[in-house]
Amino acid sequence: MSESEAPLIPDQRREALMRLLHQQPVLSVLQLTDLLAVSHMTVRRDIAALEREGRAISVPGGVRLASGLRHEPSFQDKTTSETAQKRAIAAHARTLLRNDMSVYLDAGTTTGSLVAELQAFTGLSIITNDFAIVDDLYGATNIEVIHVGGRLDHSNRSSVGRLAAETLRKLNMDLAFISTSSWDLQRGVTTPSDMKVDVKLAAIGAASTAVLLASSSKFGTFGMYDVAPLNRFDRIVTDSGLAEAAAAGIRDLGLTLDLVPVPETETRYAAGA
Repeated sequence: MSESEAPLIPDQRREALMRLLHQQPVLSVLQLTDLLAVSHMTVRRDIAALEREGRAISVPGGVRLASGLRHEPSFQDKTTSETAQKRAIAAHARTLLRNDMSVYLDAGTTTGSLVAELQAFTGLSIITNDFAIVDDLYGATNIEVIHVGGRLDHSNRSSVGRLAAETLRKLNMDLAFISTSSWDLQRGVTTPSDMKVDVKLAAIGAASTAVLLASSSKFGTFGMYDVAPLNRFDRIVTDSGLAEAAAAGIRDLGLTLDLVPVPETETRYAAGA
Protein backbone atom coordinates (compact mmCIF):
# COMPACT_ATOMS: atom_id res chain seq x y z
CA MET A 1 0.00 0.00 0.00
CA SER A 2 1.48 3.33 -1.02
CA GLU A 3 1.60 6.35 1.31
CA SER A 4 -0.96 8.12 -0.88
CA GLU A 5 -3.53 5.39 -0.37
CA ALA A 6 -5.94 5.70 2.52
CA PRO A 7 -5.83 2.78 4.96
CA LEU A 8 -8.61 0.25 4.51
CA ILE A 9 -11.40 0.03 7.04
CA PRO A 10 -11.62 -3.40 8.79
CA ASP A 11 -14.36 -4.79 6.51
CA GLN A 12 -12.42 -3.81 3.38
CA ARG A 13 -9.22 -5.28 4.78
CA ARG A 14 -10.91 -8.58 5.62
CA GLU A 15 -12.39 -8.82 2.13
CA ALA A 16 -8.90 -8.20 0.75
CA LEU A 17 -7.59 -10.98 3.01
CA MET A 18 -10.26 -13.34 1.66
CA ARG A 19 -9.34 -12.45 -1.93
CA LEU A 20 -5.73 -13.31 -1.13
CA LEU A 21 -6.80 -16.65 0.34
CA HIS A 22 -8.74 -17.49 -2.80
CA GLN A 23 -5.52 -16.97 -4.73
CA GLN A 24 -3.39 -18.94 -2.23
CA PRO A 25 -5.47 -21.09 0.15
CA VAL A 26 -2.93 -20.98 3.01
CA LEU A 27 -1.10 -17.82 4.08
CA SER A 28 1.12 -17.04 7.03
CA VAL A 29 0.60 -14.09 9.35
CA LEU A 30 3.96 -12.72 8.18
CA GLN A 31 2.86 -12.85 4.53
CA LEU A 32 -0.36 -11.07 5.36
CA THR A 33 1.35 -8.30 7.32
CA ASP A 34 3.41 -7.57 4.20
CA LEU A 35 0.57 -7.93 1.70
CA LEU A 36 -1.89 -5.83 3.70
CA ALA A 37 0.69 -3.44 5.18
CA VAL A 38 -0.69 -3.81 8.69
CA SER A 39 0.60 -5.05 12.02
CA HIS A 40 0.84 -8.61 13.24
CA MET A 41 -1.90 -7.94 15.82
CA THR A 42 -4.23 -6.46 13.17
CA VAL A 43 -3.85 -9.57 11.03
CA ARG A 44 -4.54 -11.78 14.05
CA ARG A 45 -7.71 -9.81 14.84
CA ASP A 46 -8.85 -10.07 11.22
CA ILE A 47 -8.26 -13.83 11.17
CA ALA A 48 -10.22 -14.21 14.41
CA ALA A 49 -13.11 -12.15 13.00
CA LEU A 50 -13.23 -14.20 9.78
CA GLU A 51 -13.05 -17.44 11.74
CA ARG A 52 -15.87 -16.34 13.99
CA GLU A 53 -17.93 -15.79 10.82
CA GLY A 54 -16.92 -19.21 9.49
CA ARG A 55 -15.13 -17.75 6.46
CA ALA A 56 -11.58 -18.83 7.24
CA ILE A 57 -9.79 -21.26 9.55
CA SER A 58 -6.78 -20.40 11.68
CA VAL A 59 -3.75 -22.68 11.56
CA PRO A 60 -0.50 -22.42 13.54
CA GLY A 61 1.18 -19.27 12.25
CA GLY A 62 -1.46 -18.39 9.70
CA VAL A 63 -4.86 -18.98 8.13
CA ARG A 64 -6.45 -21.17 5.47
CA LEU A 65 -9.66 -21.49 3.53
CA ALA A 66 -12.07 -24.27 4.38
CA SER A 67 -10.96 -27.36 2.43
CA GLY A 68 -13.04 -29.85 0.49
CA LEU A 69 -13.23 -33.54 1.42
CA ARG A 70 -13.67 -35.76 -1.63
CA HIS A 71 -13.59 -39.14 0.10
CA GLU A 72 -14.04 -40.27 3.68
CA PRO A 73 -11.23 -42.28 5.30
CA SER A 74 -11.88 -46.00 5.54
CA PHE A 75 -13.03 -47.59 8.78
CA GLN A 76 -9.55 -49.05 9.28
CA ASP A 77 -7.88 -45.65 8.90
CA LYS A 78 -10.36 -44.07 11.32
CA THR A 79 -9.67 -46.64 14.05
CA THR A 80 -6.03 -45.53 14.30
CA SER A 81 -6.49 -41.76 14.14
CA GLU A 82 -7.15 -39.33 17.01
CA THR A 83 -7.96 -42.07 19.48
CA ALA A 84 -7.35 -39.81 22.48
CA GLN A 85 -9.76 -37.17 21.20
CA LYS A 86 -12.41 -39.80 20.47
CA ARG A 87 -12.14 -41.33 23.92
CA ALA A 88 -12.42 -37.92 25.55
CA ILE A 89 -15.47 -36.95 23.47
CA ALA A 90 -17.14 -40.29 24.20
CA ALA A 91 -16.48 -40.01 27.94
CA HIS A 92 -18.16 -36.61 27.94
CA ALA A 93 -21.07 -37.82 25.80
CA ARG A 94 -21.68 -40.50 28.43
CA THR A 95 -22.88 -37.76 30.81
CA LEU A 96 -25.86 -37.20 28.52
CA LEU A 97 -27.06 -40.80 28.88
CA ARG A 98 -29.65 -42.02 31.36
CA ASN A 99 -31.16 -45.41 32.17
CA ASP A 100 -34.00 -46.63 29.91
CA MET A 101 -33.09 -44.34 27.02
CA SER A 102 -33.42 -45.16 23.32
CA VAL A 103 -30.20 -43.91 21.72
CA TYR A 104 -29.02 -43.75 18.12
CA LEU A 105 -25.30 -44.19 17.48
CA ASP A 106 -24.40 -42.98 14.02
CA ALA A 107 -21.72 -44.91 12.15
CA GLY A 108 -18.25 -43.78 13.10
CA THR A 109 -15.32 -44.48 15.38
CA THR A 110 -16.09 -41.49 17.63
CA THR A 111 -19.60 -42.80 18.29
CA GLY A 112 -18.15 -46.30 18.47
CA SER A 113 -15.99 -45.17 21.38
CA LEU A 114 -19.22 -44.74 23.35
CA VAL A 115 -19.85 -48.48 23.42
CA ALA A 116 -17.43 -48.94 26.31
CA GLU A 117 -19.52 -46.46 28.34
CA LEU A 118 -22.88 -48.23 27.90
CA GLN A 119 -22.52 -51.04 30.43
CA ALA A 120 -22.98 -48.56 33.29
CA PHE A 121 -26.65 -48.10 32.33
CA THR A 122 -29.73 -50.29 32.45
CA GLY A 123 -32.65 -50.53 30.06
CA LEU A 124 -30.85 -48.98 27.10
CA SER A 125 -32.03 -49.51 23.53
CA ILE A 126 -29.23 -48.81 21.06
CA ILE A 127 -30.12 -48.15 17.43
CA THR A 128 -27.30 -47.96 14.90
CA ASN A 129 -26.30 -48.31 11.27
CA ASP A 130 -22.77 -49.32 12.25
CA PHE A 131 -21.80 -53.00 11.99
CA ALA A 132 -18.71 -52.52 14.17
CA ILE A 133 -20.89 -51.16 16.99
CA VAL A 134 -23.20 -54.19 16.67
CA ASP A 135 -20.15 -56.49 16.83
CA ASP A 136 -18.95 -54.74 19.98
CA LEU A 137 -22.38 -55.11 21.60
CA TYR A 138 -22.69 -58.78 20.74
CA GLY A 139 -23.24 -60.63 24.00
CA ALA A 140 -24.35 -57.52 25.93
CA THR A 141 -27.73 -59.08 26.64
CA ASN A 142 -28.70 -56.25 29.01
CA ILE A 143 -28.83 -53.86 26.03
CA GLU A 144 -31.44 -54.03 23.29
CA VAL A 145 -29.70 -53.57 19.95
CA ILE A 146 -31.41 -52.62 16.69
CA HIS A 147 -29.50 -52.41 13.42
CA VAL A 148 -31.37 -50.38 10.83
CA GLY A 149 -30.29 -52.39 7.79
CA GLY A 150 -29.98 -50.95 4.30
CA ARG A 151 -27.25 -50.86 1.69
CA LEU A 152 -23.77 -51.90 2.86
CA ASP A 153 -21.00 -49.29 2.75
CA HIS A 154 -18.04 -51.68 2.65
CA SER A 155 -15.27 -49.19 3.44
CA ASN A 156 -17.02 -47.78 6.50
CA ARG A 157 -18.70 -50.99 7.76
CA SER A 158 -22.09 -49.29 7.92
CA SER A 159 -25.44 -49.26 6.17
CA VAL A 160 -26.61 -46.28 4.14
CA GLY A 161 -29.34 -45.24 1.73
CA ARG A 162 -33.12 -45.08 1.57
CA LEU A 163 -33.93 -48.36 3.33
CA ALA A 164 -31.84 -47.46 6.38
CA ALA A 165 -33.46 -44.01 6.50
CA GLU A 166 -36.97 -45.49 6.23
CA THR A 167 -36.34 -47.71 9.26
CA LEU A 168 -35.20 -44.72 11.29
CA ARG A 169 -38.27 -42.70 10.33
CA LYS A 170 -40.45 -45.37 11.94
CA LEU A 171 -38.67 -45.05 15.30
CA ASN A 172 -38.87 -42.52 18.11
CA MET A 173 -35.63 -42.01 20.04
CA ASP A 174 -34.59 -40.00 23.05
CA LEU A 175 -31.15 -39.13 21.82
CA ALA A 176 -29.16 -39.30 18.59
CA PHE A 177 -25.38 -39.04 18.52
CA ILE A 178 -24.40 -37.97 14.99
CA SER A 179 -20.88 -38.25 13.62
CA THR A 180 -19.31 -36.40 10.71
CA SER A 181 -16.14 -36.28 8.67
CA SER A 182 -16.58 -32.57 7.88
CA TRP A 183 -18.19 -29.56 9.51
CA ASP A 184 -17.89 -25.80 9.57
CA LEU A 185 -19.87 -22.70 10.49
CA GLN A 186 -21.10 -21.73 7.05
CA ARG A 187 -22.04 -25.14 5.64
CA GLY A 188 -22.79 -27.03 8.85
CA VAL A 189 -22.44 -30.81 8.65
CA THR A 190 -21.60 -32.15 5.20
CA THR A 191 -20.50 -35.45 3.69
CA PRO A 192 -18.77 -36.58 0.49
CA SER A 193 -21.29 -39.46 0.25
CA ASP A 194 -24.84 -38.69 -0.87
CA MET A 195 -25.97 -42.11 0.45
CA LYS A 196 -25.32 -40.95 4.04
CA VAL A 197 -27.45 -37.80 3.90
CA ASP A 198 -30.90 -39.36 4.30
CA VAL A 199 -29.73 -41.63 7.12
CA LYS A 200 -28.31 -38.78 9.18
CA LEU A 201 -31.34 -36.57 8.54
CA ALA A 202 -33.74 -39.37 9.47
CA ALA A 203 -31.88 -39.99 12.73
CA ILE A 204 -31.88 -36.29 13.62
CA GLY A 205 -35.61 -36.08 12.87
CA ALA A 206 -36.48 -39.18 14.89
CA ALA A 207 -34.69 -38.06 18.06
CA SER A 208 -35.89 -35.70 20.77
CA THR A 209 -32.31 -34.47 21.16
CA ALA A 210 -29.62 -34.49 18.47
CA VAL A 211 -25.96 -34.18 19.46
CA LEU A 212 -23.07 -33.76 17.06
CA LEU A 213 -19.89 -35.59 18.08
CA ALA A 214 -16.93 -34.40 16.00
CA SER A 215 -13.24 -33.80 16.56
CA SER A 216 -11.89 -30.29 16.09
CA SER A 217 -9.53 -31.43 13.31
CA LYS A 218 -12.57 -31.99 11.07
CA PHE A 219 -13.76 -28.43 11.55
CA GLY A 220 -13.20 -26.25 8.50
CA THR A 221 -13.63 -29.07 5.99
CA PHE A 222 -16.64 -29.74 3.81
CA GLY A 223 -18.04 -32.50 1.64
CA MET A 224 -20.07 -32.15 -1.53
CA TYR A 225 -23.45 -32.91 0.07
CA ASP A 226 -25.16 -30.86 2.76
CA VAL A 227 -26.61 -32.73 5.75
CA ALA A 228 -27.76 -30.08 8.20
CA PRO A 229 -26.80 -26.63 9.49
CA LEU A 230 -25.19 -26.59 12.91
CA ASN A 231 -28.26 -25.02 14.50
CA ARG A 232 -30.18 -28.19 13.66
CA PHE A 233 -28.36 -29.80 16.59
CA ASP A 234 -29.18 -29.29 20.24
CA ARG A 235 -25.56 -29.67 21.33
CA ILE A 236 -22.10 -30.07 19.84
CA VAL A 237 -19.36 -31.99 21.63
CA THR A 238 -15.81 -31.57 20.34
CA ASP A 239 -12.31 -31.46 21.78
CA SER A 240 -10.63 -28.35 23.13
CA GLY A 241 -8.42 -28.09 20.05
CA LEU A 242 -11.15 -26.00 18.41
CA ALA A 243 -9.96 -22.42 17.90
CA GLU A 244 -11.40 -19.86 20.30
CA ALA A 245 -12.85 -17.72 17.52
CA ALA A 246 -14.55 -20.72 15.90
CA ALA A 247 -16.03 -21.69 19.26
CA ALA A 248 -17.34 -18.14 19.70
CA GLY A 249 -18.95 -18.27 16.25
CA ILE A 250 -20.73 -21.51 17.13
CA ARG A 251 -21.99 -20.08 20.41
CA ASP A 252 -23.21 -17.00 18.53
CA LEU A 253 -25.69 -19.36 16.85
CA GLY A 254 -27.20 -20.02 20.29
CA LEU A 255 -25.81 -23.56 20.39
CA THR A 256 -24.56 -25.43 23.42
CA LEU A 257 -20.92 -26.23 22.71
CA ASP A 258 -18.93 -28.58 24.95
CA LEU A 259 -15.17 -28.35 24.53
CA VAL A 260 -13.65 -31.48 26.02
CA PRO A 261 -10.04 -31.39 27.23
CA VAL A 262 -7.81 -34.20 26.04
CA PRO A 263 -5.30 -35.29 28.71
CA GLU A 264 -1.76 -34.52 27.61
CA THR A 265 -0.64 -38.05 28.42
CA GLU A 266 -3.41 -39.42 26.19
CA THR A 267 -2.31 -37.15 23.33
CA ARG A 268 1.33 -38.26 23.64
CA TYR A 269 0.27 -41.91 23.78
CA ALA A 270 -1.93 -41.53 20.68
CA ALA A 271 0.95 -39.90 18.82
CA GLY A 272 3.27 -42.75 19.78
CA ALA A 273 5.49 -40.54 21.92
